[in-house]
Amino acid sequence: MKKLNVGVIGVGRLGRVYARDLAGRIPETRLAAVCDIIPKLARDIAEEFGAAKSYTDAHEMIDDPAVEAVIIVTPTHVHREHVIAAAAKKKPTFCEKPPALGLKEIAEIKAAVETSGAFLQMGFMRRFDPGYAAAKKAIDAGRIGEPLVFKATSRDPYRPSLEYANPRSSGGMLIDMGIHDFDLARWFMGDVKTVSAIGATIAYPELKTVGDIDNAIASLTFESGKLGVVDLTRSGIYGYDISTEILGLAGTIRIGYIRETAILVMTKEGGVSHDTVPYFMERFRDAYPNQLQNFAQNVLHDRPAPITIDDGLEALRIGVAATRAQETGKTVTVQDITS
Repeated sequence: MKKLNVGVIGVGRLGRVYARDLAGRIPETRLAAVCDIIPKLARDIAEEFGAAKSYTDAHEMIDDPAVEAVIIVTPTHVHREHVIAAAAKKKPTFCEKPPALGLKEIAEIKAAVETSGAFLQMGFMRRFDPGYAAAKKAIDAGRIGEPLVFKATSRDPYRPSLEYANPRSSGGMLIDMGIHDFDLARWFMGDVKTVSAIGATIAYPELKTVGDIDNAIASLTFESGKLGVVDLTRSGIYGYDISTEILGLAGTIRIGYIRETAILVMTKEGGVSHDTVPYFMERFRDAYPNQLQNFAQNVLHDRPAPITIDDGLEALRIGVAATRAQETGKTVTVQDITS
């Protein structure tokens, strides 16, 4: 089997997992190089997973002829720089969501990719989760008839650091957390027409110091006239709770689970209890390697990317619309979001 020699830019928490999977869990890939601005981290990850080279300069890694494809897992504010550099070398690229926090930057990425003709696949891993993938197939096959209502819940077990939560770097809660649900809304139901939203800082007052919120609810209307709702919280203290429901004319599909281990403890004193999903790495442990394998297969077999820069653009546009709706108290039309 031909293997795709890949280089990973950014080997923090998620990047390390990607390096591990690319090195030993995905048969179509070989980890050729890793890059991180922390020299020791880059060297340690390269040694741990057998990469031939480590870099601290992303452009040097991209220029390496031994690196055939690039995986970008860096902070969002440098995605644009790295994608454009890879596109200039015509190297197939996988970029974590979102592509950027500004629509102008995304437009620049799109122009660079289209000009070079390079392959770019965006990372929205929930589409590759077995449950979400099975739901999509069932809906496309007509199992629940015409989809009418989309409902999604995302609950983090605790808040992020104040540095991370700062909207200048994260985009704010409705973008940072909501972008996955907004992408799924488009995937299952089609383009979103308008958004209204409410939100507040009611669990963690300290988030007010950086201008973020910890709970929000967004109502969506789709171009088709169908309806949707997304509720987000950073205070789901019992565990990581991700669920989605699509109500159809002939039935309903529910996606998600909260029990991590297949065991129930039943006692007279404690009643019935079980554990919960700890966090996103456990909940989407299969989705992450699935999307990377799909990327490699698409490159090796010259198949189009299933998730494009336009998908990244539209998910961010909905997130920006939701943020403005929450801040102003007004319904916002998604296509009016141009900056």
